[in-house]
Amino acid sequence: MRRLSLSLTLLVLLAVPAAASASSTQSLTFEAPRELLDPSTRDRTLDEIRAFGVDRVRVLAYWQNFAPEPRSKRRPVFDATDPGAYPAGAWSRLDELFDAAQARGIAVQLTLTGPVPRWATASKRDNVTKPSPKEFQAFATAVGRRFGDRVGLWSIWNEPNHPQFLKPQFVRKKARSPRIYRKLFLAGQRGLRASGNGADTLLFGETAPRGTPRVVSPLAFLRGALCLNRSYKRRGRCGRINAGGVAHHAYTTRVGPRFRPPDRDDVTIGVLSRLTRALERSGRAGAITRGLGVYLTEFGIQSTPDPFVGVPLARQAEYLGIAEHMAYVNPRVKSFSQYLLHDDRPRKGSRVERYGGFESGLRRSNGRAKPSYAAFRLPLAAENYGRSDVLWGRVRPSATRTEVTILASRRKGRPFRALRTVRTNSRGVFGLRARHHDKQRYRVRWTAPDGKVWLGPPIRAS
Repeated sequence: MRRLSLSLTLLVLLAVPAAASASSTQSLTFEAPRELLDPSTRDRTLDEIRAFGVDRVRVLAYWQNFAPEPRSKRRPVFDATDPGAYPAGAWSRLDELFDAAQARGIAVQLTLTGPVPRWATASKRDNVTKPSPKEFQAFATAVGRRFGDRVGLWSIWNEPNHPQFLKPQFVRKKARSPRIYRKLFLAGQRGLRASGNGADTLLFGETAPRGTPRVVSPLAFLRGALCLNRSYKRRGRCGRINAGGVAHHAYTTRVGPRFRPPDRDDVTIGVLSRLTRALERSGRAGAITRGLGVYLTEFGIQSTPDPFVGVPLARQAEYLGIAEHMAYVNPRVKSFSQYLLHDDRPRKGSRVERYGGFESGLRRSNGRAKPSYAAFRLPLAAENYGRSDVLWGRVRPSATRTEVTILASRRKGRPFRALRTVRTNSRGVFGLRARHHDKQRYRVRWTAPDGKVWLGPPIRAS
Protein backbone atom coordinates (compact mmCIF):
# COMPACT_ATOMS: atom_id res chain seq x y z
CA MET A 1 0.00 0.00 0.00
CA ARG A 2 2.87 2.39 0.76
CA ARG A 3 4.48 1.72 -2.60
CA LEU A 4 1.12 2.03 -4.38
CA SER A 5 0.49 5.40 -2.70
CA LEU A 6 3.93 6.69 -3.69
CA SER A 7 3.47 5.38 -7.20
CA LEU A 8 0.16 7.16 -7.65
CA THR A 9 1.66 10.39 -6.34
CA LEU A 10 4.55 10.10 -8.75
CA LEU A 11 2.31 9.25 -11.70
CA VAL A 12 0.26 12.37 -11.03
CA LEU A 13 3.49 14.34 -10.99
CA LEU A 14 4.49 12.77 -14.30
CA ALA A 15 1.18 13.64 -15.92
CA VAL A 16 1.02 17.21 -14.65
CA PRO A 17 4.39 18.39 -13.25
CA ALA A 18 2.91 21.67 -12.04
CA ALA A 19 0.31 19.71 -10.08
CA ALA A 20 2.77 19.33 -7.23
CA SER A 21 1.53 22.72 -6.11
CA ALA A 22 1.02 21.44 -2.58
CA SER A 23 4.79 21.70 -2.20
CA SER A 24 5.31 24.70 -4.44
CA THR A 25 6.15 26.91 -1.47
CA GLN A 26 8.25 24.36 0.41
CA SER A 27 11.56 25.95 1.35
CA LEU A 28 14.92 24.39 2.10
CA THR A 29 17.16 25.32 5.02
CA PHE A 30 20.89 24.66 5.21
CA GLU A 31 22.86 24.41 8.44
CA ALA A 32 26.63 24.75 8.59
CA PRO A 33 27.34 26.03 12.12
CA ARG A 34 31.13 25.92 12.16
CA GLU A 35 31.63 27.53 8.77
CA LEU A 36 28.93 30.20 9.07
CA LEU A 37 30.08 31.51 12.44
CA ASP A 38 33.78 31.48 11.55
CA PRO A 39 34.80 34.78 9.88
CA SER A 40 37.48 32.96 7.85
CA THR A 41 34.97 30.60 6.17
CA ARG A 42 31.64 32.47 6.42
CA ASP A 43 31.58 34.29 3.08
CA ARG A 44 32.89 31.34 1.08
CA THR A 45 30.31 29.05 2.69
CA LEU A 46 27.42 31.42 2.01
CA ASP A 47 28.48 31.66 -1.63
CA GLU A 48 28.58 27.88 -1.84
CA ILE A 49 25.16 27.51 -0.24
CA ARG A 50 23.65 30.18 -2.49
CA ALA A 51 25.09 28.45 -5.58
CA PHE A 52 23.07 25.37 -4.58
CA GLY A 53 19.91 27.47 -4.82
CA VAL A 54 19.35 27.58 -1.04
CA ASP A 55 17.86 30.80 0.31
CA ARG A 56 17.73 30.15 4.07
CA VAL A 57 20.22 29.07 6.72
CA ARG A 58 19.48 27.93 10.25
CA VAL A 59 21.50 29.22 13.19
CA LEU A 60 21.29 28.16 16.83
CA ALA A 61 21.66 30.96 19.37
CA TYR A 62 22.96 29.17 22.48
CA TRP A 63 21.90 31.32 25.41
CA GLN A 64 25.08 30.65 27.40
CA ASN A 65 27.23 32.01 24.53
CA PHE A 66 25.73 35.49 24.86
CA ALA A 67 25.01 35.88 28.55
CA PRO A 68 27.43 37.54 30.99
CA GLU A 69 29.23 35.22 33.43
CA PRO A 70 27.53 32.03 32.15
CA ARG A 71 29.46 29.76 34.56
CA SER A 72 28.56 31.73 37.66
CA LYS A 73 25.89 30.55 40.07
CA ARG A 74 25.10 34.13 40.97
CA ARG A 75 23.13 36.18 38.50
CA PRO A 76 25.04 39.29 37.41
CA VAL A 77 23.27 42.62 37.74
CA PHE A 78 22.19 43.76 34.27
CA ASP A 79 19.05 44.45 32.22
CA ALA A 80 18.69 41.17 30.34
CA THR A 81 16.10 42.65 27.96
CA ASP A 82 18.57 45.24 26.69
CA PRO A 83 20.96 43.87 24.01
CA GLY A 84 23.37 46.69 24.85
CA ALA A 85 23.77 45.35 28.40
CA TYR A 86 25.40 42.10 27.20
CA PRO A 87 29.19 41.69 27.06
CA ALA A 88 31.03 43.66 24.40
CA GLY A 89 31.22 41.67 21.20
CA ALA A 90 28.63 39.12 22.32
CA TRP A 91 26.52 39.66 19.20
CA SER A 92 29.34 40.33 16.71
CA ARG A 93 29.43 36.96 14.97
CA LEU A 94 25.68 36.97 14.46
CA ASP A 95 25.82 40.59 13.29
CA GLU A 96 28.41 39.68 10.67
CA LEU A 97 26.49 36.59 9.57
CA PHE A 98 23.25 38.53 9.16
CA ASP A 99 25.01 41.21 7.13
CA ALA A 100 26.71 38.67 4.86
CA ALA A 101 23.55 36.58 4.40
CA GLN A 102 21.41 39.62 3.64
CA ALA A 103 23.88 40.74 0.98
CA ARG A 104 23.32 37.42 -0.80
CA GLY A 105 19.55 37.30 -0.43
CA ILE A 106 19.69 34.53 2.17
CA ALA A 107 17.24 34.54 5.08
CA VAL A 108 18.14 33.31 8.57
CA GLN A 109 16.08 31.08 10.83
CA LEU A 110 17.11 31.73 14.42
CA THR A 111 16.63 29.08 17.10
CA LEU A 112 16.85 30.30 20.71
CA THR A 113 18.07 27.40 22.80
CA GLY A 114 20.08 26.00 25.66
CA PRO A 115 22.58 25.30 27.08
CA VAL A 116 21.93 28.30 29.29
CA PRO A 117 23.92 30.35 31.84
CA ARG A 118 24.21 28.43 35.09
CA TRP A 119 22.66 31.31 37.04
CA ALA A 120 19.47 30.91 34.99
CA THR A 121 18.83 27.31 36.12
CA ALA A 122 16.93 26.06 39.15
CA SER A 123 19.75 24.01 40.68
CA LYS A 124 22.70 26.21 39.57
CA ARG A 125 24.63 22.94 39.03
CA ASP A 126 24.72 22.74 35.23
CA ASN A 127 23.55 24.55 32.10
CA VAL A 128 20.42 22.61 31.09
CA THR A 129 18.33 21.78 34.19
CA LYS A 130 15.06 23.68 34.54
CA PRO A 131 15.98 26.99 32.90
CA SER A 132 14.11 29.98 34.29
CA PRO A 133 11.21 30.99 32.00
CA LYS A 134 11.43 34.54 33.34
CA GLU A 135 15.11 34.86 32.45
CA PHE A 136 14.55 33.20 29.08
CA GLN A 137 11.81 35.69 28.28
CA ALA A 138 14.27 38.51 28.94
CA PHE A 139 16.88 36.88 26.70
CA ALA A 140 14.35 36.42 23.88
CA THR A 141 13.41 40.09 24.19
CA ALA A 142 17.05 41.12 23.86
CA VAL A 143 17.63 38.92 20.81
CA GLY A 144 14.42 40.18 19.23
CA ARG A 145 15.45 43.80 19.76
CA ARG A 146 18.89 43.11 18.30
CA PHE A 147 17.97 41.04 15.24
CA GLY A 148 14.19 41.13 14.97
CA ASP A 149 14.08 43.34 11.89
CA ARG A 150 16.14 40.70 10.04
CA VAL A 151 14.38 37.52 11.18
CA GLY A 152 10.97 36.27 10.08
CA LEU A 153 11.26 32.64 11.23
CA TRP A 154 12.08 31.74 14.84
CA SER A 155 12.13 28.57 16.88
CA ILE A 156 12.21 27.95 20.60
CA TRP A 157 14.74 25.33 21.73
CA ASN A 158 16.70 22.71 19.87
CA GLU A 159 15.66 19.13 20.66
CA PRO A 160 14.00 19.85 24.01
CA ASN A 161 13.21 16.13 24.34
CA HIS A 162 16.95 15.37 24.55
CA PRO A 163 18.99 15.67 27.80
CA GLN A 164 21.87 17.36 25.98
CA PHE A 165 19.69 20.47 25.73
CA LEU A 166 17.11 20.19 28.52
CA LYS A 167 16.84 18.37 31.85
CA PRO A 168 15.30 16.56 33.54
CA GLN A 169 13.75 14.47 30.80
CA PHE A 170 12.28 11.97 33.26
CA VAL A 171 11.57 11.90 36.98
CA ARG A 172 10.69 8.46 38.34
CA LYS A 173 10.15 7.27 34.76
CA LYS A 174 7.61 10.00 34.06
CA ALA A 175 8.35 12.52 31.33
CA ARG A 176 8.96 15.96 32.85
CA SER A 177 10.65 17.85 30.00
CA PRO A 178 7.42 18.51 28.04
CA ARG A 179 5.95 20.75 30.75
CA ILE A 180 9.30 22.51 31.27
CA TYR A 181 9.45 23.18 27.54
CA ARG A 182 5.89 24.49 27.41
CA LYS A 183 6.78 27.19 29.94
CA LEU A 184 9.94 28.08 28.02
CA PHE A 185 8.07 28.31 24.72
CA LEU A 186 5.43 30.62 26.15
CA ALA A 187 8.12 32.73 27.81
CA GLY A 188 10.07 33.00 24.57
CA GLN A 189 6.91 33.93 22.72
CA ARG A 190 6.19 36.71 25.23
CA GLY A 191 9.75 37.94 24.87
CA LEU A 192 9.54 38.13 21.07
CA ARG A 193 6.22 39.93 21.29
CA ALA A 194 7.79 42.46 23.66
CA SER A 195 10.53 43.09 21.10
CA GLY A 196 7.99 43.74 18.34
CA ASN A 197 8.28 40.34 16.67
CA GLY A 198 4.92 38.92 17.63
CA ALA A 199 3.79 38.65 14.00
CA ASP A 200 6.77 36.53 12.94
CA THR A 201 6.48 32.75 12.41
CA LEU A 202 7.41 30.95 15.64
CA LEU A 203 7.99 27.19 15.57
CA PHE A 204 7.10 24.79 18.36
CA GLY A 205 9.10 21.65 19.01
CA GLU A 206 12.33 21.02 17.07
CA THR A 207 12.11 17.53 18.54
CA ALA A 208 14.60 14.69 18.15
CA PRO A 209 13.20 11.69 16.21
CA ARG A 210 13.34 8.73 18.60
CA GLY A 211 12.88 8.03 22.26
CA THR A 212 15.17 6.09 24.60
CA PRO A 213 15.25 5.59 28.37
CA ARG A 214 16.91 9.06 28.45
CA VAL A 215 15.10 10.78 25.54
CA VAL A 216 11.35 11.41 25.50
CA SER A 217 9.75 10.13 22.28
CA PRO A 218 8.64 13.02 20.06
CA LEU A 219 4.93 12.25 20.08
CA ALA A 220 4.91 11.60 23.83
CA PHE A 221 6.71 14.92 24.17
CA LEU A 222 4.14 16.65 21.96
CA ARG A 223 1.24 15.31 24.00
CA GLY A 224 2.90 16.29 27.27
CA ALA A 225 3.73 19.82 26.11
CA LEU A 226 0.15 20.29 24.86
CA CYS A 227 -1.37 18.82 28.04
CA LEU A 228 -2.94 15.86 26.23
CA ASN A 229 -3.24 12.25 27.34
CA ARG A 230 -2.53 9.25 25.10
CA SER A 231 -6.02 9.55 23.62
CA TYR A 232 -5.38 13.23 22.80
CA LYS A 233 -7.87 14.47 25.38
CA ARG A 234 -7.14 17.66 27.31
CA ARG A 235 -5.63 17.41 30.79
CA GLY A 236 -5.76 20.24 33.27
CA ARG A 237 -6.50 23.84 32.30
CA CYS A 238 -3.75 24.45 29.78
CA GLY A 239 -4.59 27.00 27.13
CA ARG A 240 -3.99 26.59 23.42
CA ILE A 241 -0.45 26.97 22.05
CA ASN A 242 -0.44 29.54 19.26
CA ALA A 243 2.51 28.53 17.11
CA GLY A 244 3.19 29.18 13.43
CA GLY A 245 4.29 25.59 12.82
CA VAL A 246 5.79 22.48 14.40
CA ALA A 247 9.49 21.73 13.91
CA HIS A 248 10.96 18.23 13.92
CA HIS A 249 14.26 16.48 13.14
CA ALA A 250 13.21 13.41 11.16
CA TYR A 251 16.55 11.60 11.07
CA THR A 252 16.43 7.96 10.04
CA THR A 253 18.85 5.04 10.51
CA ARG A 254 21.31 3.36 8.16
CA VAL A 255 18.38 1.22 6.98
CA GLY A 256 17.33 4.26 4.94
CA PRO A 257 14.47 6.76 4.61
CA ARG A 258 11.80 4.05 4.50
CA PHE A 259 12.70 2.76 7.97
CA ARG A 260 9.65 2.49 10.26
CA PRO A 261 10.46 2.66 14.00
CA PRO A 262 8.58 0.03 16.03
CA ASP A 263 7.70 2.58 18.74
CA ARG A 264 4.68 4.47 17.38
CA ASP A 265 5.69 7.58 19.31
CA ASP A 266 8.88 7.85 17.22
CA VAL A 267 8.88 9.87 13.99
CA THR A 268 11.52 9.41 11.28
CA ILE A 269 11.28 10.64 7.68
CA GLY A 270 9.55 7.42 6.63
CA VAL A 271 6.64 7.85 9.05
CA LEU A 272 5.83 11.56 8.90
CA SER A 273 2.16 10.61 8.83
CA ARG A 274 2.45 9.74 12.53
CA LEU A 275 3.29 13.37 13.24
CA THR A 276 0.64 14.87 10.96
CA ARG A 277 -2.03 12.58 12.46
CA ALA A 278 -0.94 13.62 15.94
CA LEU A 279 -1.20 17.28 14.95
CA GLU A 280 -4.68 16.76 13.55
CA ARG A 281 -5.82 15.10 16.77
CA SER A 282 -4.19 17.85 18.82
CA GLY A 283 -5.95 20.47 16.70
CA ARG A 284 -9.32 18.81 17.16
CA ALA A 285 -8.68 18.81 20.92
CA GLY A 286 -8.12 22.59 20.77
CA ALA A 287 -4.52 22.34 21.99
CA ILE A 288 -3.01 23.94 18.86
CA THR A 289 -4.24 25.64 15.71
CA ARG A 290 -5.58 23.11 13.22
CA GLY A 291 -3.64 22.50 10.01
CA LEU A 292 -0.23 23.61 11.29
CA GLY A 293 2.64 23.02 8.88
CA VAL A 294 5.60 20.75 9.63
CA TYR A 295 9.11 22.21 9.39
CA LEU A 296 11.87 19.61 9.09
CA THR A 297 14.50 21.98 10.42
CA GLU A 298 17.32 19.44 10.70
CA PHE A 299 17.98 16.39 8.55
CA GLY A 300 20.86 14.49 7.01
CA ILE A 301 22.10 11.03 6.09
CA GLN A 302 25.25 9.93 7.89
CA SER A 303 27.90 8.19 5.81
CA THR A 304 31.24 6.51 6.15
CA PRO A 305 33.78 6.81 7.69
CA ASP A 306 31.40 6.41 10.64
CA PRO A 307 31.43 2.60 11.09
CA PHE A 308 28.36 2.50 13.32
CA VAL A 309 25.57 4.55 11.70
CA GLY A 310 27.17 5.64 8.42
CA VAL A 311 26.14 4.29 5.02
CA PRO A 312 28.39 3.99 1.92
CA LEU A 313 28.96 7.27 0.10
CA ALA A 314 26.92 6.24 -2.96
CA ARG A 315 24.05 5.17 -0.71
CA GLN A 316 24.08 8.54 1.06
CA ALA A 317 23.45 10.27 -2.27
CA GLU A 318 20.57 7.88 -3.08
CA TYR A 319 18.97 8.22 0.35
CA LEU A 320 19.08 12.03 0.21
CA GLY A 321 17.03 12.02 -2.99
CA ILE A 322 14.47 9.58 -1.61
CA ALA A 323 14.11 11.54 1.63
CA GLU A 324 13.67 14.86 -0.14
CA HIS A 325 11.04 13.33 -2.41
CA MET A 326 9.14 12.04 0.65
CA ALA A 327 9.14 15.55 2.08
CA TYR A 328 8.25 17.21 -1.22
CA VAL A 329 5.10 15.19 -1.90
CA ASN A 330 3.81 15.72 1.66
CA PRO A 331 1.66 18.90 1.53
CA ARG A 332 2.02 19.46 5.29
CA VAL A 333 5.81 19.81 5.06
CA LYS A 334 6.68 23.50 4.70
CA SER A 335 10.45 23.20 4.95
CA PHE A 336 13.12 20.55 4.40
CA SER A 337 16.78 20.86 5.43
CA GLN A 338 20.36 19.69 5.09
CA TYR A 339 22.49 19.43 8.20
CA LEU A 340 26.20 20.06 7.65
CA LEU A 341 28.33 21.04 4.73
CA HIS A 342 31.44 19.31 6.14
CA ASP A 343 31.48 16.22 8.35
CA ASP A 344 32.42 16.84 11.95
CA ARG A 345 36.12 16.39 12.56
CA PRO A 346 37.09 13.01 14.07
CA ARG A 347 37.61 13.23 17.80
CA LYS A 348 40.34 11.80 19.97
CA GLY A 349 39.72 8.62 21.89
CA SER A 350 38.26 5.20 21.17
CA ARG A 351 36.62 4.20 17.91
CA VAL A 352 33.22 5.04 19.34
CA GLU A 353 34.41 8.44 20.58
CA ARG A 354 36.19 9.21 17.31
CA TYR A 355 32.93 9.27 15.39
CA GLY A 356 30.72 10.71 18.09
CA GLY A 357 29.79 13.71 15.92
CA PHE A 358 27.88 13.81 12.64
CA GLU A 359 29.07 12.54 9.27
CA SER A 360 26.05 13.89 7.39
CA GLY A 361 28.01 16.53 5.47
CA LEU A 362 28.20 16.88 1.71
CA ARG A 363 31.97 17.08 2.11
CA ARG A 364 34.31 14.99 4.22
CA SER A 365 35.93 16.66 7.21
CA ASN A 366 39.03 17.28 5.06
CA GLY A 367 36.95 19.21 2.50
CA ARG A 368 36.77 16.57 -0.22
CA ALA A 369 33.35 16.44 -1.88
CA LYS A 370 31.26 13.28 -1.50
CA PRO A 371 28.86 12.02 -4.20
CA SER A 372 26.12 13.63 -2.11
CA TYR A 373 27.56 17.06 -2.95
CA ALA A 374 26.52 16.70 -6.58
CA ALA A 375 23.33 14.89 -5.51
CA PHE A 376 22.30 17.84 -3.36
CA ARG A 377 22.46 20.19 -6.36
CA LEU A 378 20.61 17.67 -8.57
CA PRO A 379 18.66 15.33 -6.24
CA LEU A 380 17.18 12.24 -7.88
CA ALA A 381 14.98 9.48 -6.48
CA ALA A 382 14.40 6.31 -8.52
CA GLU A 383 11.95 3.63 -7.43
CA ASN A 384 11.22 0.32 -9.10
CA TYR A 385 7.59 -0.71 -9.69
CA GLY A 386 7.89 -4.01 -11.50
CA ARG A 387 8.47 -3.33 -15.17
CA SER A 388 8.91 0.40 -14.65
CA ASP A 389 11.20 2.72 -12.75
CA VAL A 390 9.59 5.96 -11.62
CA LEU A 391 11.96 8.91 -11.22
CA TRP A 392 11.56 12.18 -9.33
CA GLY A 393 14.15 14.90 -9.21
CA ARG A 394 14.87 18.58 -9.21
CA VAL A 395 17.37 21.13 -10.41
CA ARG A 396 17.89 22.97 -7.16
CA PRO A 397 19.73 26.02 -8.50
CA SER A 398 16.94 26.75 -11.00
CA ALA A 399 14.13 29.06 -9.90
CA THR A 400 12.41 28.79 -13.30
CA ARG A 401 11.50 26.08 -15.79
CA THR A 402 14.51 24.42 -17.34
CA GLU A 403 15.50 21.29 -19.24
CA VAL A 404 17.44 18.33 -17.90
CA THR A 405 18.71 15.19 -19.55
CA ILE A 406 18.34 11.84 -17.81
CA LEU A 407 21.19 9.44 -18.50
CA ALA A 408 21.06 5.68 -17.97
CA SER A 409 23.55 2.83 -17.78
CA ARG A 410 22.45 -0.82 -17.92
CA ARG A 411 25.15 -2.03 -15.55
CA LYS A 412 28.15 -0.80 -13.56
CA GLY A 413 31.15 -0.03 -15.74
CA ARG A 414 29.04 0.59 -18.85
CA PRO A 415 28.82 4.14 -20.24
CA PHE A 416 25.85 6.38 -19.47
CA ARG A 417 23.73 7.31 -22.49
CA ALA A 418 20.98 9.89 -22.86
CA LEU A 419 17.61 8.36 -22.01
CA ARG A 420 15.32 11.38 -22.23
CA THR A 421 15.32 15.16 -21.98
CA VAL A 422 12.49 16.55 -19.86
CA ARG A 423 11.27 19.98 -18.85
CA THR A 424 10.87 20.87 -15.19
CA ASN A 425 8.14 22.85 -13.54
CA SER A 426 8.73 26.37 -12.24
CA ARG A 427 10.45 24.99 -9.12
CA GLY A 428 12.93 22.90 -11.09
CA VAL A 429 11.05 19.67 -10.32
CA PHE A 430 10.60 16.89 -12.87
CA GLY A 431 9.35 13.32 -13.07
CA LEU A 432 9.33 10.51 -15.60
CA ARG A 433 8.82 6.79 -16.00
CA ALA A 434 11.38 4.49 -17.62
CA ARG A 435 11.49 0.81 -18.47
CA HIS A 436 13.14 -1.18 -15.72
CA HIS A 437 16.33 -3.14 -16.29
CA ASP A 438 18.16 -5.00 -13.56
CA LYS A 439 21.19 -3.09 -12.26
CA GLN A 440 20.29 -0.02 -14.31
CA ARG A 441 21.46 3.27 -12.87
CA TYR A 442 20.46 6.85 -13.64
CA ARG A 443 22.03 10.27 -13.38
CA VAL A 444 21.04 13.84 -14.24
CA ARG A 445 22.84 16.22 -16.59
CA TRP A 446 21.94 19.90 -16.54
CA THR A 447 23.36 22.82 -18.46
CA ALA A 448 23.15 26.05 -16.45
CA PRO A 449 22.30 29.38 -18.12
CA ASP A 450 26.00 30.31 -18.07
CA GLY A 451 26.79 27.21 -20.12
CA LYS A 452 28.35 25.17 -17.33
CA VAL A 453 27.36 21.50 -17.35
CA TRP A 454 26.50 19.84 -14.03
CA LEU A 455 26.29 16.08 -13.56
CA GLY A 456 24.61 14.23 -10.71
CA PRO A 457 26.02 10.97 -9.30
CA PRO A 458 24.78 7.51 -10.40
CA ILE A 459 21.55 6.52 -8.67
CA ARG A 460 20.11 3.02 -8.51
CA ALA A 461 16.40 2.21 -8.69
CA SER A 462 15.37 0.79 -5.33
